Amino acid sequence: MPTFIVEVKDAAGKTSKEKVKAIDEAQARSVLINRYPTILQVKKDPFDIDFSEISANMTAITVKDKAVFSRQFSVMINAGVAIVRCLGVLSDQCPNPKLKRALIRISDDVQQGVSLTDSMRKHPDCFDKLYVSMVDAGEVGGVLDQVLDRLALLLENMQRLANQVKSAMTYPVAVGFLATVVFFAMTIFLIPIFAGIFQDLGTELPALTSFMLWLSGIMRSWKILIPIVVAIAAVVALKQYYKTPVGCRQIDKLMLQLPLLGDLNRKTAVARFCRIFGTLTRSGVPILSCMDIVRDTAGNQIIADAVDSAKGDIQEGGMISVALEERDVFPALAIQMMSIGEETGELDAMMLKVADFYDDEVEQTVKALTSIIEPIMMVGVAAMVGVILLSMYLPMFAVFDELG
Repeated sequence: MPTFIVEVKDAAGKTSKEKVKAIDEAQARSVLINRYPTILQVKKDPFDIDFSEISANMTAITVKDKAVFSRQFSVMINAGVAIVRCLGVLSDQCPNPKLKRALIRISDDVQQGVSLTDSMRKHPDCFDKLYVSMVDAGEVGGVLDQVLDRLALLLENMQRLANQVKSAMTYPVAVGFLATVVFFAMTIFLIPIFAGIFQDLGTELPALTSFMLWLSGIMRSWKILIPIVVAIAAVVALKQYYKTPVGCRQIDKLMLQLPLLGDLNRKTAVARFCRIFGTLTRSGVPILSCMDIVRDTAGNQIIADAVDSAKGDIQEGGMISVALEERDVFPALAIQMMSIGEETGELDAMMLKVADFYDDEVEQTVKALTSIIEPIMMVGVAAMVGVILLSMYLPMFAVFDELG
């Protein structure tokens, strides 16, 4: 915890300074308020370097961290443990320093009479709008344990879906990295060895061999920095362009139109939308608030724009399925299932079923893509190595033909 320098005045009117370790200025005041009648000033010690604070700021809170916390919090509340006690226990055993710090501060706020929702809202880097809205609905409805359990399930499903995609892409990425290393190693170290042999032969080199020798020379000189710098600049420029509203829409639209990957991106976005929407409505969050939350968590600006546009029709009394169908973004099956859910009064259950369906679709699509990518990459690696070796042996074949 950081150190604060507190200027105080005792009963005799004597002024002094005390050093106190506390979470913030308010806690530093509360530590000394019983010992000194007057607190004049509280400021952070400029020479105090709190490495734990630095570590907490640099630590990211993963979906798994929040899912575990939600599950444990739900179980403890369901068992009748007071919220302050729950937060104290969970903060003590929390392995993530950033989340631990947030839970300590939330516990202090709750002890002072602040609601759990308002306390969590002060930490948007730990608890996003989706999380806070569901906790709010749970507090208002008196079903906080049930809402936290749904939150844990939602986060676990989102993590499972992300893990499926990551695990499927691990092999292609590993093969691609290995192929790049092999290509650079052979071009930089192997080809120069053959270059001396070719000079001794004194024969005219084939075009492929000449090209590989030229490429090897480029890669062993400072000129190799030019494409590297250009590539880095292009990536940085693309990221900056994506941060603009126009760039974000254009790139997200392209991501939905790519062959093979576009279908995967659309299914992933639909699954996320339906699962979050279904969980929110089942937890008692109002429909319009649900639309705002799923818009912010859609993960694709085109989907977010469609949801935001549909919200206007819903405010005027329109059906969700009809409003989304007019935007021509969601698959027909998802729209039909939403319509059935609205007609039967079980929109939340239907949304979750749609999410389960598209989660399975994403899993199958990822497996299919992996099965396509693997042989392509293996052939590509073999072709790359074969071209390098062929370029090295072609001059030797020419010499053998002349000798023969």
